[in-house]
Amino acid sequence: MKKPKLTKKNFIWLLCCGGFCLAALILFLWRCSLVGKQESQQMAERWSSDGGVAQISCFFSGNAGMTEDRIISFEHTLDSALKEASIQSESENEEARLWVDAYSAPGMLTVSNQRATLTVNALGVGGDFFLFHPQKLLYGGYFSGSDLNQDGIIIDEETAWQLFGANDIVGQIISVGGAPHIIVGVIERPQGKMEEGAGLDESIAYVSISTLAAQGQVTDLSHYEIVMPNPIDDFAMQKVKENLYADENETEFIENTDRYSFAASFHVLGQFGYRSMNGKAIVYPYWENLARGYEDIIALITLVITVCLAVPGVTAVVWLILWWKHKSWTFKSLWAKFSDRMRILREKGYAKKAQKKKNRKDEEGSSPALDEAHETAIDIAETERN
Repeated sequence: MKKPKLTKKNFIWLLCCGGFCLAALILFLWRCSLVGKQESQQMAERWSSDGGVAQISCFFSGNAGMTEDRIISFEHTLDSALKEASIQSESENEEARLWVDAYSAPGMLTVSNQRATLTVNALGVGGDFFLFHPQKLLYGGYFSGSDLNQDGIIIDEETAWQLFGANDIVGQIISVGGAPHIIVGVIERPQGKMEEGAGLDESIAYVSISTLAAQGQVTDLSHYEIVMPNPIDDFAMQKVKENLYADENETEFIENTDRYSFAASFHVLGQFGYRSMNGKAIVYPYWENLARGYEDIIALITLVITVCLAVPGVTAVVWLILWWKHKSWTFKSLWAKFSDRMRILREKGYAKKAQKKKNRKDEEGSSPALDEAHETAIDIAETERN
């Protein structure tokens, strides 16, 4: 049987395979870049680089009846559950926390000063919201749900310019529905088609949940997020569902921890078509819309990477099969070569021992007995060689 040769066509095909591998590498780097930009989905990694934690997102409809009191009750229940499971903080810092959470609800607010009055989209937040959703701050900082005074407000650059004609306005007082609030931060609102489609196409302000409730804009929470220990699979998800589940059509739970893994991307591809259908009375916030949009893009990139790697992979398998069929050796011949090599090594060992004896004999003086032993060793080596 004629052995396969590297023809011109085969060489061109090998170059194509190299091109596919290069394309897969470029797409992989692009995929990593897109995943890295999804900061709201990577709180678990920021919270613990060693793993062992899970990030859970919960979304509720207006009929789910999710209130701050239920969240507080869940937090106490969670502390007890972790204590019963003997899960404790290993940090030397006494104030170190095992978990962190945030909650929010959307609304609309009227903000004004002596110069202008605007109606903007608002998000009432509680807990450590900005740990989960870091914003690009131009000036100032964030506020926390644990602050004593809940009269802080964060506005975007566009709102700042319309109200003051400047964006360095941290510390200024504006009226929010008639109540004075302090501007604690000015952010740059994300721009782009994806962001606009996700719901960031208009000005947005961040206030406390109590501010939004005081304006009659919110009675129940719409979003809840938590990062907590996950010693075994589904431990965190189970604890959250047990305490915050309302109704299948009114609640949705998502584990964000490995949302953009290759396995998750193939799962998204398996739901292609009907994945976008939503029969629940739930309106996703902008960060979830972005996460789902990029899920689709990343899943498609993953599919193309797989195809690009499949071409050289199949080529390599075919080449191995042809090589195996036309191989010029057998396992028996390999064993024979191995045996010959071992025999040569043994002979060299015998020769070295004989040489050492000869050297000792020369040092101690000639001895017929030693001469005879040396000759005997040489005869034995020659016999085995033959």
